[in-house]
Amino acid sequence: MSGRPRAERIVLLEGLRDWLAYQLRQTERTLAQLRAEEDEERRRLEAERIAGSWKLQPARVTGAQPMLHRADCRLYKTQLGYLDREHAAVALEEFPRLEMCQICAPWGSLGLPAPEG
Repeated sequence: MSGRPRAERIVLLEGLRDWLAYQLRQTERTLAQLRAEEDEERRRLEAERIAGSWKLQPARVTGAQPMLHRADCRLYKTQLGYLDREHAAVALEEFPRLEMCQICAPWGSLGLPAPEG
């Protein structure tokens, strides 16, 4: 390229610069799309994890039993402390008289019979 006239080199380098700028824009666009897809996938997986979880509402008075809810129960709206199936089973062992929410019916998703009463 150094053997070419200066004006021709300028034109070639400007063309190269424009092509590289185009490639950079395309790459940035692709990266942004991939990052957005990753974020969406992460949100979807988190929503699925939460949908298959339970929450344990602490007893409100001394001597009372805690209450088990599905993670999406509207009665107990806390957004933390989700339990997986294993930890929900531990809660059932720890609190044999554990109350279960009558609104979200967590026993069905745990494969338990409906509580009496």
